[in-house]
Amino acid sequence: MQNSLTSLDSLLTVSEASQVSSTHSSSITLDSTAIKPVAKSVQQTESFQAQPFGYEVPRSLEQSQKVEALRQTLDKHRGERQIVVLQDFPDPDALSSGWAYKLIAQKFDIQCDIVYAGTLSHQENIALVKLMSLPVQRWALPTLKSRDLSVYQGCALVDNQGTTCGLVPPLLQAGIPITVVIDHHSMQEGIKAEFVDIRPYTRATATILTQYLQAGLLKLDSNSSEHVKCATSLMHGLRSDTNALRQAQEEDFLAAAYLSRYYDAQLLNAVLQSSRSRQVMDVIERSLKNRIVQNNFSIAGVGYLRYDDRDAIPQAADFLVTEENVHTAVVYGIVHDEDEDLEVVVGSLRTNKITLDPDEFIKEAFGQDTQGRFFGGGRSQAGGFEIPLGFLSGFTESSEYAKMKWTVFDTQVKQKLLRLVNPEQHFPNGMN
Repeated sequence: MQNSLTSLDSLLTVSEASQVSSTHSSSITLDSTAIKPVAKSVQQTESFQAQPFGYEVPRSLEQSQKVEALRQTLDKHRGERQIVVLQDFPDPDALSSGWAYKLIAQKFDIQCDIVYAGTLSHQENIALVKLMSLPVQRWALPTLKSRDLSVYQGCALVDNQGTTCGLVPPLLQAGIPITVVIDHHSMQEGIKAEFVDIRPYTRATATILTQYLQAGLLKLDSNSSEHVKCATSLMHGLRSDTNALRQAQEEDFLAAAYLSRYYDAQLLNAVLQSSRSRQVMDVIERSLKNRIVQNNFSIAGVGYLRYDDRDAIPQAADFLVTEENVHTAVVYGIVHDEDEDLEVVVGSLRTNKITLDPDEFIKEAFGQDTQGRFFGGGRSQAGGFEIPLGFLSGFTESSEYAKMKWTVFDTQVKQKLLRLVNPEQHFPNGMN
């Protein structure tokens, strides 16, 4: 683990050094005293190009426009209180980005509460929240009845577009408008908000929030413990969504270089060294035992899981995709939500194949519900899906019936996946 951090620091050093010599232009406002010497240099050599120190400014016209639009939106809502909603099972990218948004909003006298409806079960997510004192709250859906939602004048969706948040429908029913949406996943239908910054081509939402910081919406202070911890969280979020920077693009490296000024490497190391629970190891073992491999796809059903062990599914997918001659892994199981007394088929996809679009693959495989909402989607090299079991939910059946039910859903999920994995086969008579 220490080697990983050493590699990260090396990458950050290289990125920071290369930024100084970058020849990419940026949108910068210069005063008259700064323009004269630049103009004189241009007269001396036609090949001269302005080379700004790009940490503090947006790096493209689009980013400049988004930063200004967000600034105007936040300024318009000064003195209000917003609820920042993360996906039901937030990852480091969502947690860190939500915190960064909260700190930015505070500069405009906007108070924010960061909430999610699901649970934190991944060991790194739990460690992140505890070690950073990250200000996030779990709002289980049954508790909404006892909460005073009238104190909120707006809602901000960070690292999601509302389709993976059980809290969004009741908030909309309560008359709370969606003020801000910031996300890096593929565009979902029906999104309406005052400010929208959705960039499917960007690897991490943490990169987008860091660019807001670079642009001056909030000046980080290395003497502020809160700022240092938020920067460390953003670094973790950025790393987690770029596979430890191995899939990072230029803008991610520049964001990481900026965060390197403020983050605490030892604190990040403590988060990354959090150990897997026995339950997670059991699920990984089940995925190994049950997997089938076809056309370099590894597909594994892991049976029934407790709600608190849900994050074991993506961890198992992360593990299976490392197998030799496998470029894509899909792991799924039936998760029981005790609060809602519901069962849901939950799955995760991980891929190393550049030409495979997880969002397109999952949507084609599982389609939409009766309201036209897709059962899943994704981003670069990762995706997930949730399929409610409806009236078939419940653990009150006999063990024999539960086994039969799993067999049916396991077969159905495999069939839908294999229709895409082996397009020349149509499985007219079910699984072969």
